[in-house]
Amino acid sequence: MARILVVDDEIGIRELLSEVLYDEGHAVEQAENAAQAREARLRSRPDLVLLDIWMPDTDGVSLLKEWISQGLLDMPVIMMSGHAGIDIAVEATRIGATDFLEKPISPQRLLKTVSAGLLRNRTILPDVKTTRNIVKDSSPSKNNSSWVESCLVPVEYNAGCKLGSVSLDLPLRDARDAFERVYFEYHLMKDGYSMTRVSERTGLERTHLYRKLKQLGITTTSRKRNVDKT
Repeated sequence: MARILVVDDEIGIRELLSEVLYDEGHAVEQAENAAQAREARLRSRPDLVLLDIWMPDTDGVSLLKEWISQGLLDMPVIMMSGHAGIDIAVEATRIGATDFLEKPISPQRLLKTVSAGLLRNRTILPDVKTTRNIVKDSSPSKNNSSWVESCLVPVEYNAGCKLGSVSLDLPLRDARDAFERVYFEYHLMKDGYSMTRVSERTGLERTHLYRKLKQLGITTTSRKRNVDKT
């Protein structure tokens, strides 16, 4: 899951791109002009930006140059346009853009380009042997502690090819789904199945969180709560 900022003055394009990215599990923020993009860039520190070239206040190439001059280009920026010529696209990538998407943008092309951009920005994961330390301050309830421990089993990459309960021999999409199930089930239990808190913690809007949980086949009510009612 990545934090992605979509900057475009056309609301239909923003919504369409955001929907595709939401469905892939990304947290998406939208901006309709350069002013909003500047604020969102400083506030949420996105992992990747989709930036339209033609905007009413400041064009995308000028904003890209501004971020470069201020030392703020620490994330991949993918330029977008339905009108820009090849010379502008080449100029944008020459000065620092990661890639260029020509509108209309197909979902397949969008996801492929975004994945490539995120891959360039990927950081090395911490040693999984120390993964237990990640949730030391999470204070899970006593009833949930054994479940949390089982989710954070140290792993040797040459012993069984598993990260916790997720097999690393699975195809990427299956492995990602398996990890996301563990991830969301952990946060649901940790936050007492409060969708508001889980939404805030995971960075997904409630509508997209419900959709993601349904897609993964995860119940949104506590099993214990259901047992108590019977």
